[in-house]
Amino acid sequence: GGASGRNGQSRAGRSREAIPVLVAVAQQKTVPVQIRAVGNVEAYATVSIKSQVTGVLTQAHFKEGQDIKKGQLLFTIDPRPLEAALKQAQATLARDFAQVQNWREQVKRYAELVKQQYVSREQYDQIKANADAAEAVIVADQAAVENAKVQLSYCYIYSPMSGRVGSLLVNVGNLVRVNDGAPLVVINQLTPIFVTFSVPEQNLEAIKRHMAAGKLKVAASFASDEGRPEDGILAFVDNAVDRSTGTIKLKAEFANAARRLWPGQFVNVALTLTTQPDAVVIPSEAIQVGPEGQHVFVVKPDQHVEVRPVVVGLTNAGESVIVKGLAPGEQIVREGQFLLGPDSKIEIKDETRILESEQDQRQRGGKGKEKS
Repeated sequence: GGASGRNGQSRAGRSREAIPVLVAVAQQKTVPVQIRAVGNVEAYATVSIKSQVTGVLTQAHFKEGQDIKKGQLLFTIDPRPLEAALKQAQATLARDFAQVQNWREQVKRYAELVKQQYVSREQYDQIKANADAAEAVIVADQAAVENAKVQLSYCYIYSPMSGRVGSLLVNVGNLVRVNDGAPLVVINQLTPIFVTFSVPEQNLEAIKRHMAAGKLKVAASFASDEGRPEDGILAFVDNAVDRSTGTIKLKAEFANAARRLWPGQFVNVALTLTTQPDAVVIPSEAIQVGPEGQHVFVVKPDQHVEVRPVVVGLTNAGESVIVKGLAPGEQIVREGQFLLGPDSKIEIKDETRILESEQDQRQRGGKGKEKS
């Protein structure tokens, strides 16, 4: 009852004095139908570089945090032990090859002797078997040489992809071992890049329906810089809903040419499903909530206001779609409503002076209450 009494008194005051406000016009335009979520940036690909041989790390050929290209030399591990192993394998191959040549000559000689019946068939077969065994040893020796070359190649570690290296996790001079738990360095691919986010499962049907019609756009923005979102496309919908949270995981791909997205960052994600044409749109701040529900103050031609109940639909980036209650072109109060009541007289101010006027009104209102 007290509230209505106060409203009655203040309304009487207001009828004498115009209240300064800022206004906006209800516009008709096409608005996006979006699902919003918080997303986490993930590298497009991550590779942990580990050594495939045991040896001393002699050189790192990059600076920490550097961009690198696929095939670029990253590390050198002391190659001397493996160079020696390769030479040993090559020497063994040369020795056994000489023996094979000898066995081949003997096979030829015994073949002639068998024909002339100077030696028995059994002796010839024995010589032939020995030659075949020596040939097999050569194949094994060649494989050992190839293996030694591969092991030696592991002393020079090249980047398997283009990306950005992190911090060096093992310093030059350390002994690195095969199957060491810690990698030498981690490479992240930043262009393109992924943003993963989860949406409630009730949105899944709509997402699948709109995906069938074409690629869905995704915008990622930062709390510090909402005005410049990064644009990407929805690339992945998980194959199962997470039972514990009732959400489904989605992944969007971004070109990230300017490197604004960085692995581990949290971003605000807006997935656009479709657009709603000819929607009546007003600034969200114009909408007030009262006992009867949501309403706005509509400016009448005589510079008085009317309280108009409205049905609000989508809200997006500070703008709300009015499903019912407003026509395009109608003028509504968007700032200064806290002093308004039904049929209050208003004075439309410009942006800069409204703040000063509101402060004056508050001070005057405060002094009036103290006196009463």
